[in-house]
Amino acid sequence: MMALAEDDSLAHGPLEVLMTVNEEIGGPNEGASGLDPSLLSGTILLNLDSEEDGKLTGGSASSTDTSIVVEKPRQPCAAGAVTLSVSVSGGVGGHSGVDIARGHADAIKLLGRVLREASTVAPLGIVSLQGGLSSNAIPRDAVAICSVPPAHEARFRDAVAAAGAAAIDAYRRTDPAVAVTVERTAEAADAWTDGGTRTLLDLVDVVPSGPLAMSPDFPGLVETSTSLDVAVSEGNRYELHRLSRSSSPAAVPDVIATLDAAARLAGGQLELGQSDPGWRPNLDSTALAATRRVYEKLFGEAPIITAVHAWLETAVIGDKIPGLDMLSFGPQIEAPHSPGERVSIPTVQRFWRLLAGVVDELSPPEVE
Repeated sequence: MMALAEDDSLAHGPLEVLMTVNEEIGGPNEGASGLDPSLLSGTILLNLDSEEDGKLTGGSASSTDTSIVVEKPRQPCAAGAVTLSVSVSGGVGGHSGVDIARGHADAIKLLGRVLREASTVAPLGIVSLQGGLSSNAIPRDAVAICSVPPAHEARFRDAVAAAGAAAIDAYRRTDPAVAVTVERTAEAADAWTDGGTRTLLDLVDVVPSGPLAMSPDFPGLVETSTSLDVAVSEGNRYELHRLSRSSSPAAVPDVIATLDAAARLAGGQLELGQSDPGWRPNLDSTALAATRRVYEKLFGEAPIITAVHAWLETAVIGDKIPGLDMLSFGPQIEAPHSPGERVSIPTVQRFWRLLAGVVDELSPPEVE
């Protein structure tokens, strides 16, 4: 946007440059959500926030943050109990919308599976369970501190190793570096009771995390999903934070109802967080038609017209300015919201040529 505004050699009509901040960690009144629509007078929005070269994005999913909160009693750890740290690490992670159908391991779910299987052969009390860093990223790491009777330590370690090996094999293609480890750690004073530990493991196991429905309009695109992204425990309270997405408004209440039922069955409650609207595709868009013409002229092939299973700022801006003609495109970005995030430099050049061509195409005839 800055290059476009500064380059006097380019032909275009009046431009408004809108930059938003805190989109990933902001609250309900930050970023695009805090925009005063009276600041803008344009009728076409080109959103430069897409991640796939060769694709023109004309729609995005709504998103709703939720937290399942459960409080269960704790009790002192038995005298002589061994305190063990069970960790899942090395997952690929990725964006919990765009990458949700790639089959990557959710470290929290994987850890819950390992502990559930270990609990069938060795008694344990969970001291804490933490995982994930962001509400819109597939968790790559998770760790649980467990209290185990000393007589069952060897059996517990063997069970974790067996369950971990099965999990590693299941994700050998999607997450080749995923690992499950056990090591002794500082002695814990207390842990959840047997019932509380069981409820926590059941809850992690039963809540869905992944695609729930595919789009009938765009083949291969996820329509509805929910993801378990962050687990936090403190004292007798534990929370499972999740983000649910859908391009179908009718699907979201069903997902929320499922999560609410799981929370109630666990003796807890579902807390609703920020909810952002979706962006419904408009295949008759002037901006889409112009961008398609420019793309075909520049690159000699037709672009892919699609929507994205993620939240884009366009949804909020379009909700604030009804009738705004919107389109999103960008360079190739891989592994967004993960330590491996990177941008393809050659596609940045293609992106720049397309952007310059589109603003020229959309300019009034008198603009040279």
